[in-house]
Amino acid sequence: MNFLENKSIFVIGAIGFLGKIMLEKILRTQPKVKKLYLLIRSVDEITASKRFYEEVVKKELFRVLKEKWGGNLNTLISEKIYLVPGDISCPNMGIKDLNLLEEMKNKVEIMVNLAAITKFDERYDIAFGTNTLGVKHILNFAKQCSNLEIIVHVSTGFVSNQREGLILETPCKLENSLDGTSKLDIEIEGQIIEETLNEFRNIEETITTLAMKDLGQKRAKVYGYPNTYVFTKAMGEMVINDEKGNLPLIIVRPTIVTSTYKEPFPGWIEGLRTIDGFIVGYGKGKLTRFLCDVNTILDLIPADMVINGMIMIIVAHELQPSRQTIIYHMGSSMRNSLRRIDFHRYIFQYFTEKPWINEDGKSIKIKKLTFFDNLASFHTYMTIHHLVFLKGLEFANKVFCYSFQDMYNKFQRKISWVMRQVELYESFLFFTAIFDDSNLEKLRIVAGDNGINPNTLLFDPKDINWEDYFLNIHIPGLITHVMK
Repeated sequence: MNFLENKSIFVIGAIGFLGKIMLEKILRTQPKVKKLYLLIRSVDEITASKRFYEEVVKKELFRVLKEKWGGNLNTLISEKIYLVPGDISCPNMGIKDLNLLEEMKNKVEIMVNLAAITKFDERYDIAFGTNTLGVKHILNFAKQCSNLEIIVHVSTGFVSNQREGLILETPCKLENSLDGTSKLDIEIEGQIIEETLNEFRNIEETITTLAMKDLGQKRAKVYGYPNTYVFTKAMGEMVINDEKGNLPLIIVRPTIVTSTYKEPFPGWIEGLRTIDGFIVGYGKGKLTRFLCDVNTILDLIPADMVINGMIMIIVAHELQPSRQTIIYHMGSSMRNSLRRIDFHRYIFQYFTEKPWINEDGKSIKIKKLTFFDNLASFHTYMTIHHLVFLKGLEFANKVFCYSFQDMYNKFQRKISWVMRQVELYESFLFFTAIFDDSNLEKLRIVAGDNGINPNTLLFDPKDINWEDYFLNIHIPGLITHVMK
């Protein structure tokens, strides 16, 4: 394949989950790329190099690339990759080497922003710094690049605060608050963050952290967003779309990203992602009840399909350059929907046939989940559960004449944690919308018309057999690469 050949590409967020997969794909399939500038969050080149080799090159993801290149891999990396120490939350993306900065402004042709704070309840200042202000700093740099052909910004499908119906591939707009009293202003959000930080300047760090997490959730709810992550990503989209000027901009919105489908091998994943904590908790027998509408659709997309789609977008832009912003939803709900009830059935089937082995070497027997299909029934269950526990403690106190305060405190912390998770994930558990992917469908037509082998850039969700994917790819991959 000759696309991306002799191109200079600036990748922001190369150490993240999708960033690693994009880097591996380019090096494996297009070693004739001219230069890959990788922004690594670090204070200097030594720290950047250490992070790159520890968190990227040593990963199992690069196994196929290592087999292909053998001892020449280090040569390939040294020739094609330039590590750029910095931090996108800072002006100039924290790049201190001014000569390097000028070089990149003259040579970078393609910019890809994959950097994101994806934790749903991250501190508001941290999430805002990367997901919102970071986009502004990237944009300021892009405007100074004399040979820039395209900038690809990776967002999330959930930036729309729409929760039902068909979500179109249209830009995020500055939203009014739910009560209609104020309009979202990103500068004001920054001021609110600064004022709150000043209030807690001499307070213990753990208290400040809790306050900033609560602030993020509070501000998100004011404008109808489910959590800090989605809210700050939505503001990032607003920044880049409203201030891009004449830059050629592509916005990519993946839905829930899962393990690789085929490349470089099936099932590679890193960390417990959105649905994986549930899978592991269920397999270990720790999760017996769950809150969700099982008749809704769970919109998933394998990570390698996201990267293949992004590369195809860059190719399509090269074939038909445009200054118009184009938004691409990357998901499966439109073309190959997965019902939640089927998702739960696949997990039950897997752990029934291949039960989890606990630390004592015993197989864990799982049961079918009990579902709460609305918040009212869940709250009723939690209230009863709480009362039964309290009655049990009262009885134990009387019988044994002993205080079980530590046990009570632990139980209260567990209850608080569960309710916090419900608050964070509620909108996703009852999400009924479908993501329009008309632009991605057009992209598939472009690929076919230009003779691009679909196996080279596989990004069509219709190719996925969900039962096979979960039973033979995703869950085994999760166990191998995360839970081993």
